[in-house]
Amino acid sequence: MSTKQTPSAGARKDADAVIDQAKRLHLAETLVDVSRTVAALDSLDEVLTSLVSMTTAVLRAERATLFLNDPTTNELYSRSMTDHGPREIRMLSDRGIAGKVFTTGTGMIVNDAYAHPDFNPEIDETTGYGTRQVLCAPIRTGRGELIGAAQVLNRLDGEFGDDDLQLLEAMTTQAALALTSGQRDERSRVQAAREMEFVDLVADITSEIDLDALLLRVMAEATAMLDAERSTLFLHDARGSELFARVAEGDHGVDEIRFPESAGIAGTVFTTGETINIPHAYADLRFNPAFDAQTGFFTRSILCVPLVNKAGDTIGATQALNKRGGPFTAEDEQRLRAFTAQVAIALENAKLFDDVQRVKNYNDAVLESMTNGVVTIDHEGEIVTCNTAGGEILGQAEDEIVGRSVHDLFDKNPGILALVDDVMATNESGALMDVDLHPGTEGDETVSVNVTGVPLRIETRDEGIILLLENISNEKRVRSTMARYMDPELADRLVRGGEDILGGASAVVTLLFTDIRGFTTLTEQLGPQATVSMLNEYFTLMVDCIQREGGMLDKFIGDAIMAAFGLPQPGTDDEDRAVRTAIAMIRSLQEWNSTRVADGKPPIDMGIGVNTDVVVAGNIGSPKRMDFTMIGDGVNLAARLESACKQYKARILISDLTYRKLKGVYRTREVDRVVVKGKTEPVAIHEVLDYHTDATFPHLMDVVNDFRDGIGSYRRGAWDAAIASFQRCLDAHPDDALSAIYVDRCEQLRADPPEHWDGIWVMTSK
Repeated sequence: MSTKQTPSAGARKDADAVIDQAKRLHLAETLVDVSRTVAALDSLDEVLTSLVSMTTAVLRAERATLFLNDPTTNELYSRSMTDHGPREIRMLSDRGIAGKVFTTGTGMIVNDAYAHPDFNPEIDETTGYGTRQVLCAPIRTGRGELIGAAQVLNRLDGEFGDDDLQLLEAMTTQAALALTSGQRDERSRVQAAREMEFVDLVADITSEIDLDALLLRVMAEATAMLDAERSTLFLHDARGSELFARVAEGDHGVDEIRFPESAGIAGTVFTTGETINIPHAYADLRFNPAFDAQTGFFTRSILCVPLVNKAGDTIGATQALNKRGGPFTAEDEQRLRAFTAQVAIALENAKLFDDVQRVKNYNDAVLESMTNGVVTIDHEGEIVTCNTAGGEILGQAEDEIVGRSVHDLFDKNPGILALVDDVMATNESGALMDVDLHPGTEGDETVSVNVTGVPLRIETRDEGIILLLENISNEKRVRSTMARYMDPELADRLVRGGEDILGGASAVVTLLFTDIRGFTTLTEQLGPQATVSMLNEYFTLMVDCIQREGGMLDKFIGDAIMAAFGLPQPGTDDEDRAVRTAIAMIRSLQEWNSTRVADGKPPIDMGIGVNTDVVVAGNIGSPKRMDFTMIGDGVNLAARLESACKQYKARILISDLTYRKLKGVYRTREVDRVVVKGKTEPVAIHEVLDYHTDATFPHLMDVVNDFRDGIGSYRRGAWDAAIASFQRCLDAHPDDALSAIYVDRCEQLRADPPEHWDGIWVMTSK
């Protein structure tokens, strides 16, 4: 019978020492093997692949993964080789068991993965792999810096223990130098590749001159560069104080978005020049969710940087939305700023080209929409361009005209050729009126045209001439002819509607009469030729005043002018336009008189009467001679008011009917209540004083107020009080002739008081 021998304590100690020595030897050999292996490798991918293979084999596991930290995104990433090349997996650095180990710096042994709270089963569910055990150790550099985590899954025999964790930590620490070196080399290579790619990209982009294409290209490249869902580049339009962007609309081309330069995130970036990086859009008060609600897009993160040109001026903003994998980083900010800075010059050039093209298209559209023909001719006499109207007038297609010699085109029109030669020689404009143009095609009827030749200058260079061809055949000839003898608007109405519209109609019209004071004496001083010259200058000034306010010149009556406001079409401010015209007439006359006196010529004085009333307007006369004019009591009263200017020493008198309808504010005073010649009912008349300055009528409003008091006393028959008020007017302005008239009138009435006084004055003259 044998007896089992129990090892002594010493023997056990010796055995443990042998085992411990063997473990240390195995660890040393393993670490040396790790060190030799990784030292011979060149790339980070090779180091990662080798370490995964070694840890799997040494720890007798099914698989292993090494996660490295990306500080720019706060993510852990791992790489594995597939048939299609390296595949990268990323996760937030605080997620899962690997994230827990990395953030705490403490290794973990998990022999029941699904029971552990930090285990994430989603990967198993996705891949079909069954994780039972997890051994995870932090990866530290020799200085103790955490750079990642190593994870080993499913031991082939038994469970992971402390020795396994110790071994894994030792292996990763040994390889940390190679890992950090590989990361640095990889970042350097990636950065260098990015820079080369960036240079090539910028060079390619900046060669684009079409603004729409450039904007779309820049937005596409910015989106790809930042791994965002979409990007938009906004440019500033100084003319409208707006930011605008061009957006592709599928098959519909490019659409334009515009908004005020200070609106939204892009507007804030543009106006401040500061970058905005919003990781959570809906948590930021500056974000406007209205666009999301309108389009169905959901904005998570926003990066917007100013677009600055070489001169340092902000010309727009670039905005990227929704970076995949998390918010935009500081590196993203730098890359986008650098990108936009490089393309800024190209964008400015493209925008300039776009503006030029818009102007060209606008000019082309203007030329093509013109009813007048426009023909450009170079110094050699060759036709350079011809618009559609020009081709129609010349009776030829545009492509048949362009490129021809002007002498060939107008060989049957010596007058036009002479005009072309004269403008070319003198470099001064010239014109031919009512020319019979003979088209180049035989049998075509002549076309009546007005021809104007204008020198064509581009900057300071003479580039030829422009011929303007106005077709005045048929209705245009009628309109041009009639406009010389009547108001142009009236002529247009007659041409459009025929004579029936001028048969006669009642209308409320504001009439204006003018007359030169002392005209007979003036003609005796000037003589016939000087009188005609003076009248032409005078009428030119007065007619300009009428037409600026939209009045209709009715006729000249000797030295008098009759005009109307409210014909052919009534307006809402006919009375105001008539009064403004009268004021402008007096001011123009004053300026003209200054020139006349300086030239040694006598000054001209005039009076103006304005009245609003119902008149009959129509074509009046005989079948051989017709005249469009106005008749009625309203016309007569306007003429009486103009005549009354002489009696009251006034320049502008208006009726009470006109005064009550004025909408503007004018400096006026009620002159009198009179019964004009031929009438029995009194009318109030007012003087307009707005043409005066402080020099020509000092203390004007004081005089107006005192004059009102004087008129009140005068109508009550309080002669002394009236004289006192009028005398105060003269004290303030001794040249106030109207106040002097009333002083004399009141003294006469005081000396010989009337039996029945009603304050109404009867005019005995026209």
